[in-house]
Amino acid sequence: MSVDLAPALLLVTPVPVTDMPSGWAQEAPSQDAQTAPKPDPRDTPTDPSETLEGRRKPGYVPPLPKAVTQDNPGAVRAPPPEAFPTDQVPVPDRWRLIESLGVVKENWLDPYHQNTLKGDRPIDRAKVPWLPIKGDDWFFSASAVSDTVFEPRTFPIPVGVQTTRRPGSLDVFGKDASYIASQTFILGASLFKGSTAFKPPEIEYRIALALNVNYAQVPERRVLHVEPSKPSHRLDSFLGVQELFVDYHLRNVSDRYDFDSIRVGIQPFQSDFRGFLFNDQQLGLRLFGNRDGNRVQYNLGVFWRLEKDTNSGLNSVLSSPRDDLVFVANVYRQDFLVPGLTSQVIALFNRNREGNGIRVDDNGFPVRPALLGDLRGHDYDVAYLGYNADGHVGRINVTASTYAALGHDSNSFFTSRPASIRAFFGATELSYDRDWIRVRLSALYATGDGDPYDDKETGFDAVFENPVFAGADTSYWIRQSIPFAGGGRAVALSGRNGVLNSLRSSKEEGQSNFNNPGTFLLGVGADFDLTPRLRVSANANHLAFANTITLETLRNEGSIPKDIGWDLSAAAIWRPRANQNMVFRLSAAVLQPGEGFRDLFDNAQRHDRYVSVLANVVLSY
Repeated sequence: MSVDLAPALLLVTPVPVTDMPSGWAQEAPSQDAQTAPKPDPRDTPTDPSETLEGRRKPGYVPPLPKAVTQDNPGAVRAPPPEAFPTDQVPVPDRWRLIESLGVVKENWLDPYHQNTLKGDRPIDRAKVPWLPIKGDDWFFSASAVSDTVFEPRTFPIPVGVQTTRRPGSLDVFGKDASYIASQTFILGASLFKGSTAFKPPEIEYRIALALNVNYAQVPERRVLHVEPSKPSHRLDSFLGVQELFVDYHLRNVSDRYDFDSIRVGIQPFQSDFRGFLFNDQQLGLRLFGNRDGNRVQYNLGVFWRLEKDTNSGLNSVLSSPRDDLVFVANVYRQDFLVPGLTSQVIALFNRNREGNGIRVDDNGFPVRPALLGDLRGHDYDVAYLGYNADGHVGRINVTASTYAALGHDSNSFFTSRPASIRAFFGATELSYDRDWIRVRLSALYATGDGDPYDDKETGFDAVFENPVFAGADTSYWIRQSIPFAGGGRAVALSGRNGVLNSLRSSKEEGQSNFNNPGTFLLGVGADFDLTPRLRVSANANHLAFANTITLETLRNEGSIPKDIGWDLSAAAIWRPRANQNMVFRLSAAVLQPGEGFRDLFDNAQRHDRYVSVLANVVLSY
């Protein structure tokens, strides 16, 4: 076997042998090598765990750092250290991460930053061992609201029958100026289990108490109290229970947390988008939930109506509940009939059995039965079938409601005979947004009774209306209660915070009345968001009766025009911190009476119009 060395020899570079010892050739050291310092033996690692700075020994893995100890007893155990890179440290309690890093220090008086009293972090059970809770996902949320109202206004005020505040005042109507001041404090608290950021609570306990102090002054006697000896001013207070319920999560039905829950107790409920039919806080049992990724929501409930305090409108839980039941079932569907529009169908049944009782309010005025017609009590069963929509169609914002009221009245106060109930209601509001301006168009129609002496009642009335519509309580007609003097005692043509001409003794304590003249409203308005903190609104509504035959019968007049008049209003809302914690509102409204209103009402000064001013301050925690 031979080896060819020629290729290898070609790669060898000849090395000069000058000045080298004979018999051996070696490379001369370079100039850099001659001047370089000798290495320090201490820089050479002797322990395999040591490494040179900036270098890593191949194949060597240093030991892990010591395990992080748990310093928050009861919290969820952190993952083991080997689950994290060595340059990261696990945080055992993510709720208190911000405070642990020193970014914020909790202050229970601060409603804007992280606060345990607002439910931002779970309860530390070690600090409240007396609470009967288990687990580390219980939260507490407290709320406080101060609602201050000062409201000077003018409206038709009847002169007292027995006596007047001013001797010699013999007219049917007296002076029209009055004012009211009201202060309400609402304190609420919730205790609930479960993280509600992405799923409903497992269980919730909720209570809300409201304390109202009000002062009213009017120019005539027997307006604030039935006794003519009582003064024409009144200071009153009342503590009401507005919420007291338990909400229990029954089950989840999908991985997107579609659920079924049940709620028992005094709870808020609004039957439709704008509160036309039933919007109240009543004692009830409600099954509710959703499906299809929250695209479908439903409610099944029964409510046992509570008595209300006369002057504050708050729930009076120390009085026996009314013999008045409300059964309701509704279903919401998003993106139906068109994308962007939420549709709702509703069936509500009102069963009232208060015909054999007599109810006198806190001021001494009879409210059940209403002092109209034959003055007899009545029972009724009414089924409301309705469709509601809210959302947008293209660039147009849409709200619409329509109802049919079908039922039976045991006694019509015109005929003293049973009567069937056939009444209808429709309302819509269209609006268009352009930059910082929203323009609105509103329309409403509620049928009136066309023949008081037949066996059919066709005037539409709600169970408990509180509409957010056509300017809401900025509007004069919606805000004020107009007494129906001359046709019924202690009866209002329209109720406070209501739009319907229902001829009820009281929206809070009276019964529904389907012998009424009905309501027609056509309005236009606009909202101007001048800044993120300041909004200015204006509304102009024209009002009329749908049918005046019931008014003519009760007043013994041959003809009453339908025109109520023009309701003009403007409001400014200022939010200094661009949120709902501080809200200041100032509004003014004018009712320019039409022929029908002037035919029914007057005042001692013969004023041509009626005014209302509302100053309101809401502070929330």
